[in-house]
Amino acid sequence: MMNLKRDYPREGARKSSGVALFLFVLSILCISLLKILPDTRNELLRKTMTEASWIMAEAMKTLNTCRRSIGIPANTNDVNETGLIGIEHSSITTSIGHLEAKRTSTNPNFAGLLVVFLNECGVTAGDVIAVGASGSFPALIVATLSAAKAMAVTPLVISSLGASQWGANHPDFHWLEMWNCLAVQSIFSVRPLAVSVGGEGDVGEDMEEEGRTLVLEEIRKSGIPLISEPDLVQNVQSRMDLYHRGAGEKEIKAFINVGGSWANMGIDSSVLRVKPGLNRIAGLPPAEKRGMIFTMAAANVPVIHLLYVKGLVQRYGLPWDPEPLPKPGEGNLYGSLIKRRESFVLIGALYVILSLLVIVFWKRPLFW
Repeated sequence: MMNLKRDYPREGARKSSGVALFLFVLSILCISLLKILPDTRNELLRKTMTEASWIMAEAMKTLNTCRRSIGIPANTNDVNETGLIGIEHSSITTSIGHLEAKRTSTNPNFAGLLVVFLNECGVTAGDVIAVGASGSFPALIVATLSAAKAMAVTPLVISSLGASQWGANHPDFHWLEMWNCLAVQSIFSVRPLAVSVGGEGDVGEDMEEEGRTLVLEEIRKSGIPLISEPDLVQNVQSRMDLYHRGAGEKEIKAFINVGGSWANMGIDSSVLRVKPGLNRIAGLPPAEKRGMIFTMAAANVPVIHLLYVKGLVQRYGLPWDPEPLPKPGEGNLYGSLIKRRESFVLIGALYVILSLLVIVFWKRPLFW
């Protein structure tokens, strides 16, 4: 009898081991099946990213043609002929800029990256996003508009015309001229909610008088509403009112900041700690120091920050100052989607295996 009792647990152990082996093999088969079956969601995302990148590439081709058509000499610093690289200094220049960063931002795959950011915010077709932009990085504005078009999203844009070096700072080809060119050629159909002079105090305090006069006249001729409010709190409130009126009954699903405008950045040094790309900001400065970035964060709106270009390319695998520009839909950015999916499948499968083994061996005697 003693021998019979001693054999029962061993028999149970053999059965448990057999079940565990069966479940292990089944898990391996599941992993193989998951890797074979197409990931519809990832393929759709990749397709939308690529479409956005092609839209941006077409926009740059159009802008370069427009620039030439109005008699502006070829820009030797615009090595990839994008039409989005300005000059070193002009009357509407507001601050120092870095040529390599401006050229890097003309990579059409930045539009694909914007699709990724918006997708992570939960933005889908028919949604509304808010965009606050300076003329310092016109390529990133074009990338944002391209992503919005590819995703069938409505961008509510408030922009400033002042620009740092190498941005949209050519007096004859500033951001409004670029926007008009793209609208006439039916690349984009959206119209800015409002514009401002930009620069210090959002009224061009750091611009030449000639530049301020030119910008104000261009805004007047455009018929687009002007924001001219040097008080930060009032300026931000004006912008929020415009965004909410533009959104109507819809929720603003994300805020994209392009460049480093006074109205968007605010006057608190903590804004310098906002990382490039998608942010969900927790700590907020006093209300009187907040620009649009922190004001949107306070309203629980995800913030996409596009300023520190080198940080963006290092973080997301885009090339620095490429010549020639990468083709739309190609590069490490797109490959990372596959890597992320494989990692997810592997981690998920291991979790399932370990869970099943724990369940099986939980019933197995510890002492035979």
